[in-house]
Amino acid sequence: MSNRPNHVLGKYGELVAAEYLVRQGYEIVERNWHCQQGELDLVARERDQWVFVEVKTRSSKTADVGFEAVDQLKLQKLRRTIARWCELRQISSVKLRLDVISVFVSSGTVRFEHLKQVF
Repeated sequence: MSNRPNHVLGKYGELVAAEYLVRQGYEIVERNWHCQQGELDLVARERDQWVFVEVKTRSSKTADVGFEAVDQLKLQKLRRTIARWCELRQISSVKLRLDVISVFVSSGTVRFEHLKQVF
């Protein structure tokens, strides 16, 4: 595991995003799932829906907003990765959703923005 500041910040963001989702009633199924197509930060269940969550963590020193980092190329990669995850688990004909959670860490406070149903 890397100790680079951005890596540590990203892992912290994924942890607090998962805790946030649990408080909202989601069940976390997987964290940091990898395959050849890419990585899924969080896989969760909300009632009858599978929710795939891309987490973007930023500090006050960062100029861009987390959502801006999820461009069309990133969305295509996420779609392929989600398809592979579903294929390996023989999941089809179910409700799927991709969400993005932007975590802002600044001066000891944490703020979330949760964008649902990106595709």
